[in-house]
Amino acid sequence: MTTTVDEPVRLDVGQAPPARRRVKAAALAAVGWGVAIVFLAPYLHMLLTAVRPQAELFTTPADYLPQAWQWRNFVDVWRAAPIWEYLRNTLIIAGLSTTVALTVSVPAAYYTARHRFRGRQAFLLLVLVTQMFAPTALVIGLYREMVMLGLVNTYTALVLTNGAFNLAFSIWILHGFFSSIPYELEEAAALDGCSRMQVLRWVTLPLAMPGVLTAMIFTFIAAWNEFVVALTLTSTAARRPLTVGITAFVGQYQVQWQYLFAASLIAIIPVVLLFAAIERHLVGGLTAGSIK
Repeated sequence: MTTTVDEPVRLDVGQAPPARRRVKAAALAAVGWGVAIVFLAPYLHMLLTAVRPQAELFTTPADYLPQAWQWRNFVDVWRAAPIWEYLRNTLIIAGLSTTVALTVSVPAAYYTARHRFRGRQAFLLLVLVTQMFAPTALVIGLYREMVMLGLVNTYTALVLTNGAFNLAFSIWILHGFFSSIPYELEEAAALDGCSRMQVLRWVTLPLAMPGVLTAMIFTFIAAWNEFVVALTLTSTAARRPLTVGITAFVGQYQVQWQYLFAASLIAIIPVVLLFAAIERHLVGGLTAGSIK
């Protein structure tokens, strides 16, 4: 006579039933779609206005959608204003501002992360406090300073200003990344004969590349979207970025909404493409430096 031993029943402690998990997943998906719709709604409204004929702009149609879809507004806007010139100016200003900010912030953040000097914490706190100053509050002083230096209506004024405004953020975020890299790796490279600059270039920077990319994309986007300083320091279309140039569609008695929104959507495309290209590195950069 054989006896059978009942197999032990496995209890999944802390695991919700399948039905509850499905409900939770559906609720999270619904919330996610709701948040996405809230953020995308303004851009959808911009698109619908950009493809609306001028005759429908100042009427109250019964439907939210345009009665006649006029996609040629995205073509006509290039002739209505020098969009190419504005885009070129914006790319030059944002690119050079990002280069200046990273060129200064990388050695500054590396030094504060690897050296314990008197006033180090006060310096880092001061760097963080500078982020509280709005450019609008400093614009009058900036304009007077650029007038004294003879830099009004030049790329140099906008590049230096945007680079300076974004320098504090770059130093702060790169300091966390450099601090999270083990110092033993640099010591091993130094024992192999590498100088301090070689260690920074061949060992530390590749490991801190997610942080460098994070600082780069935030600095580039901030310089790309800057408006107040560019409006104050530029006076001709030859130096105006796109954020200032598209205000030409806002007249004293009439606003060309279809061209204004079309140009705004065109200005968004380069930033979206850049963000999509390095999104994987950006997500890693936002979390990699948070744990030491």
